[in-house]
Amino acid sequence: MAHLLGAERLHLEFPTRTVFDEVTLGIDEGDRIGVVGRNGDGKSTLLKLLAGRLEPDGGRVTVRRDVRIGMLDQADTVDPEATVAEAVVGGIEEHVWAGDPKVRDVIAGLLGDVPWQGRVGALSGGQRRRVGLAALLIGDWDVLFLDEPTNHLDVEGIAWLARHVKARWAGNDGALVVVTHDRWFLDEVCTATWEVHDGIVEPFEGGYAAYVLQRVERDRMAAAAEAKRQNLMRKELAWLRRGAPARTSKPKFRIEAANQLIEDEPPVRNPVELNRLAVSRLGKDVVDLLDVSVVYPVADAAAGEPATRTVLHELEWRIAPGERTGILGVNGAGKSTLLKLVTGEVPPTTGRVKRGKTVKVAVLSQELAELAEWADDRVSAVVAAQRTSYVFGSGSKAVELTPGQLLERLGFTNAQLATPVKDLSGGQKRRLQLLLILLQEPNVLILDEPTNDLDTDMLAAIEDLLDAWPGTLLVVSHDRYLVERVTDRQVAILDGHLRDLPRGVDQYLELRRQQATDAASAPTAPASRPTAPTGPTAGASSAGAGAAAAASAPALAGADRRAAEKELSSIDRRLEKLQAQIAAQHEKLARHDQSDYVGLGALGDELRGLEDAVADLETRWLEVSEQLEG
Repeated sequence: MAHLLGAERLHLEFPTRTVFDEVTLGIDEGDRIGVVGRNGDGKSTLLKLLAGRLEPDGGRVTVRRDVRIGMLDQADTVDPEATVAEAVVGGIEEHVWAGDPKVRDVIAGLLGDVPWQGRVGALSGGQRRRVGLAALLIGDWDVLFLDEPTNHLDVEGIAWLARHVKARWAGNDGALVVVTHDRWFLDEVCTATWEVHDGIVEPFEGGYAAYVLQRVERDRMAAAAEAKRQNLMRKELAWLRRGAPARTSKPKFRIEAANQLIEDEPPVRNPVELNRLAVSRLGKDVVDLLDVSVVYPVADAAAGEPATRTVLHELEWRIAPGERTGILGVNGAGKSTLLKLVTGEVPPTTGRVKRGKTVKVAVLSQELAELAEWADDRVSAVVAAQRTSYVFGSGSKAVELTPGQLLERLGFTNAQLATPVKDLSGGQKRRLQLLLILLQEPNVLILDEPTNDLDTDMLAAIEDLLDAWPGTLLVVSHDRYLVERVTDRQVAILDGHLRDLPRGVDQYLELRRQQATDAASAPTAPASRPTAPTGPTAGASSAGAGAAAAASAPALAGADRRAAEKELSSIDRRLEKLQAQIAAQHEKLARHDQSDYVGLGALGDELRGLEDAVADLETRWLEVSEQLEG
């Protein structure tokens, strides 16, 4: 594999600390590297050094000639005065980018709900972030640096991004370096992991699961000061090894060592004990939603009459004591409405909500509103004002902890205990927010996007805390690893109904793909749409060009128009099948014996035939679209 870029003896200092000291590493073609580490240890700084955005105090970064480097950083760099179209495709002619399947795929995957001709400055922060990511991904890069690319993406968007970066290059081409707290994404995409800590970058083989295994082995040999983190990682490894086969099959080495490490490790949760405690704290009744529908009024000036939108339709859900449920759904599906029904913030339009007499609900919100009144107080004072002790665990393993010990368990140092709340980092505020809620001892806990601003270590610590929490847990999150880790059941809101998901997030994604396929095969309106279709699984081939087509009077009418629309829909389906065949052909080429030139030539000829077929269909797609547009 050819070398792309390298760093030699990098040294970087900030006024208060040394970030990197004598760091040497390299990136080769075919590398897919995930970067993990605690917040503030230098993950983003490392990417900026390697991408040439930041100069080191010592050492150097060398880049092979003609290597093209693209980077997504956490800053919002998109011109707010530009339109989405200008920001994404710039001055490229429409017929050029509309005929590029990669561009159409990116637009369909990231910008389904973004107005194509809208001004960037008028978009939400999450939409601007996706516009910046789309503008980067349509370019041709040899090395991609992505800093938290999964922020503001839902479960489907994250799955789409994983598929995109895996299919972006052939097996031994290009390189990806990604910083993310999304552990599913790390496991799905990455073949190597760099851990940034204590001024060094430590490499590990494999994705997140393999990294956890190697880290447990490293921690087992570490000093006694590492004992607490070692036990936490053992628990994380135990869950990984007991999890889905797709996850546990990733480590390619020392499986026996992993089994020895966890053979005496109990399950991460004792559901029988936790459910027993939950019943004793809650009683048998928690919250029952019985034939509940929620209808909101919507503005519809054209109708001349009040219009409504049904968010939830005749939904029935009986929440049990100790139930741990993850709730999935696209933005706007009704997840927040469902949670507000449980908390009582939203009354049902029809049906009724029945609550147990002892139910005490607490919500970990995204806004950190619970900390506003404590902004000027020290962390230690805030926690001391709540409770003097907290019982952690259950049964014979129950341990009484002081608030200080709880803070230490969540990663706070002695120095940070004297810090005013307003001066804490985003991740520290998030941990303090959760702690204050747990000290109130609710018996129903709702987590609304709890992973914001947290690194992988802190996520593992919070999951460990929740493992021993004896209550009913409802989780809404785009982090599928967290959802699968802390809940025992997953449900989805689809078309206003609650759908059980025995196979978890994978089943949800399959259902969403089926919805998109059904919608694409149904009779459609003219192709001249101002935006790309909703969702990353919509027909990518029609999305890109449809996004930029201007609405105008149709040239065809009657039977001719219906025939043209039918042909356009057929082309969309054929293009989607061909793209899947091309991706499979690339995988065949990557797996084929590279010394078998005859076989490689035959596979190459097949690939060129598929690409020619795509080009012909794209030309016809544009011709039919122009006829429909007039």
